[in-house]
Amino acid sequence: MGHRVRAPTTGRVTPDRPGGGDDQPQQHHRRDRMPATSNHRRPGRVPVRRPPMGRPAVRRDRGHTATVASGDPTPPGDAEREVPPRATPAVPGWAVRVLTRSAAALALAAVGWLLFWFLLRVPLVTVALAVALLLAALLQPVARWLRRRGLPPGLASLLSVLLLLAVLTGVGALVGFRAAAKLRNLARPLTAGIDRIRVWLIEGPLGLDPQRVADIRNTVVTRIYQLIPEPAAAARMALYVLAAVILVAFVLFFLLKDGERMWGWALGWVPGRRREHVDGAGRCAWTTLSGYIHGVIIVAIIDAVGIGTALFILDVPLWVSLTLLTFLGAFVPIFGATISGAVAVLVTLVTNGLTDAIIVLVVVLVVQQVEGNLLQPLIVGRTLHLHPVAILVAVTIGTLLWGLAGALLAVPLMAVAYRIAEYVREHRQPPAAPSIAHPESVPSGGSEPAPVAGAGRA
Repeated sequence: MGHRVRAPTTGRVTPDRPGGGDDQPQQHHRRDRMPATSNHRRPGRVPVRRPPMGRPAVRRDRGHTATVASGDPTPPGDAEREVPPRATPAVPGWAVRVLTRSAAALALAAVGWLLFWFLLRVPLVTVALAVALLLAALLQPVARWLRRRGLPPGLASLLSVLLLLAVLTGVGALVGFRAAAKLRNLARPLTAGIDRIRVWLIEGPLGLDPQRVADIRNTVVTRIYQLIPEPAAAARMALYVLAAVILVAFVLFFLLKDGERMWGWALGWVPGRRREHVDGAGRCAWTTLSGYIHGVIIVAIIDAVGIGTALFILDVPLWVSLTLLTFLGAFVPIFGATISGAVAVLVTLVTNGLTDAIIVLVVVLVVQQVEGNLLQPLIVGRTLHLHPVAILVAVTIGTLLWGLAGALLAVPLMAVAYRIAEYVREHRQPPAAPSIAHPESVPSGGSEPAPVAGAGRA
């Protein structure tokens, strides 16, 4: 009863544990069930230790700190977590250049649009400034000649402006008085000429219906009366023209007197690295404008002398007015010469008859052919490098925007803009070519030249 029976063993004896009985399970420690630990770290992985409960873990990865919540269990395989490298992607140089130039182009376009919108809002100021620039280019040789004679700049500029006003006033008064005197005696010849044209339209090769001819005559007379302004509108127009003349004279005086100083002040707003290019572009534009205005004046004088001589020989009543109209028409390419020639032929037809009108038409065609094929290429073509289509479009746009003044100013302004664009294209900085040693720089023995002392030092 008091003896413990031991089970038979095969060489292994399990000792009795104090306080234990037969029902206590045996403890067998197997090494294959223990978690394997390794001190070997994989490349690119950072071990993360489990913190004690209640305290967050702080992981440090190459200067970056990350906090891991202590309450969440670590999933299997999270003991070694891969940390990707944090590298900033490099922006290509061409992309930076494209973005920079695009932003500059957009800013320039916005400024140009705002300036264009402002100029459209104040046509009086715009036209006055443009006319003053043209007249300054015309009178600059006169003012320079007066300065060489010892006159102060202010007095030379004032005399140049007064000379221009005297010439314009004298020509306007002469033409106006002669036209008024002739028109009083032209009532009967004009009526007879209109009757001859009506008879030719009815009985001539066209064979128009008399009622149709009467309707055309009434329409023309109505349109002529519509062109005559009312007294109030005429007064407003006179004040407008007077204000424009005063503004042009004021600006013209200071352009002749302080033109170089004003240009230097404008260049002061340009960055230093761009100042030389802007100065060169501005001077090229001014040279183009001066050459254009002087060339057009020479062509206009030749046209006026040729057509005016024919009108004077044929004793056309309004030959002085028609000569002045021919002179002014030369300033509007394509349209000006055509309109002035047509008016001269029509007035000759009404006042002198068909034969004289045909003679005037032949003279006008010959003068215009000489102008277009000889005078324009030799005199104006050296400064005006524009296609006839571009000139036609410019004159049309200028006429639609500012009327007659726009037609006069469109071509010179376009010529200036084109010359500036040419200057920018010619003086654009080419990309720097890589430096390649020439064969002549290597001695004949085949050895390279000796390095410069200190060239390899940082």
